[in-house]
Amino acid sequence: MQIGELAEATGLSRDTLRYYEKRGLLVARRSTNGYRDYPTEAVDWLRYIRIAQALGFTLQEIEADLPLLAAPVEQSAAVLRTALQAKLAEIDRRIDGLQSLRGELLHRLSERMEDCPLRPVAAAA
Repeated sequence: MQIGELAEATGLSRDTLRYYEKRGLLVARRSTNGYRDYPTEAVDWLRYIRIAQALGFTLQEIEADLPLLAAPVEQSAAVLRTALQAKLAEIDRRIDGLQSLRGELLHRLSERMEDCPLRPVAAAA
């Protein structure tokens, strides 16, 4: 499958595919004319990358999981479960921080504006 076909099948740009290849997330064979030739499995792999990114994983985290591709399914599932649990804990920490910030902002909004330390100072007449 050539790069244009892969781009069309995945909805990713050719530049993105080249970037993934440069990072080692995607491997293409080179045909005799120098064109990239991707295996059909690349479509599924790129879907995995997109889903992982949508779930909050960075490309660096995804790259770290590349050895899972060669691991037995049982081992991959256990490692993936651990990674998802860690990501869930990170999200919970972010939510806690955002809830705290939200509470502080609500508190400030409920105060009288004259008492608000962020109130702009009136210009002298």
